[in-house]
Amino acid sequence: MNLLASLRYLVALHEHRHFGRAAQACHITQPALSNALRALEKEFGVVVVRRGRSFEGFTPEGERVLATAQRMLHEHQVLQQDLLSDAAHPRGTLRLAAVPTAMPILARFAAQLQARHPGIVPVALSMSSQALEAGLENISLDLALGYTERMPSRGGQLKAWPQYVEHYFVLRRAPGATTRGLRIGAPMQWADAARLPLCLLTPEMHNRSLVDGAFRSAGATVLPAMETDSVLTLALSVVAGELCSVLPGALVDAVRGHDGIQALPLIGPVLTTPIGFMSHRHVQPTRALDAALALAQDADWLRHATAHSGLLAAG
Repeated sequence: MNLLASLRYLVALHEHRHFGRAAQACHITQPALSNALRALEKEFGVVVVRRGRSFEGFTPEGERVLATAQRMLHEHQVLQQDLLSDAAHPRGTLRLAAVPTAMPILARFAAQLQARHPGIVPVALSMSSQALEAGLENISLDLALGYTERMPSRGGQLKAWPQYVEHYFVLRRAPGATTRGLRIGAPMQWADAARLPLCLLTPEMHNRSLVDGAFRSAGATVLPAMETDSVLTLALSVVAGELCSVLPGALVDAVRGHDGIQALPLIGPVLTTPIGFMSHRHVQPTRALDAALALAQDADWLRHATAHSGLLAAG
């Protein structure tokens, strides 16, 4: 039995919660994955996986094996990158994630990191806040961009590097003559925005809870004309349709090139949310993560991130 491979299959099963998808992610057949997991159970003399007609979770003993597998695979990655790299030329995969509304900034960050260190292969994922935080805690993610205000609820396991502060806008078709590119208009009250035909994120998304809270603070009740769990759909519902939307600055910046679009800063209240990179506080960083953290604290990068998010400059 290849112990390291079997542990990798176990972690894949934890991430995908499905035997077939875990096998596909590991580039093996489902029977091969099942056989490797049974060999793992034989090696340790315990049942690791709850099996029924489909994956039903892990036994208490399986949870302990899983936690050890996650640590061992991380230590293997640290050693592998240390052997293949030096301080000036880090090499290896770096698993990054961001909440959906911060993905435009994560994409810029990953591209700059790869340009600065061609030996690093960033893997950029879009995740909910809960999935992102869980991924950091179980070491399946190296670094994540999200809502740092949520960190106290995670028991002090995460450490943050502030990046920018988000402000919110109504995005709509510009009235009257068609304009070239996106224009920043006059501020709008949240109570007035509530009367527009809005496309908003679905209620389980953390960003939607922030937006709903701002509407409540303004004494407004909002009934969306459309809901989605896709930030791309939020923007396209305005660009390609007749709806309006409420977007943070990073997403507004991503549609700057579209003609006839207007973004109005929302006030009454002014909603701001701090966004930062987070990693596990007690895990040894890989060479690739050290390089990413250096970029995350670089003054030029921070100015770049701020220019493409937050309270955007009029254009």
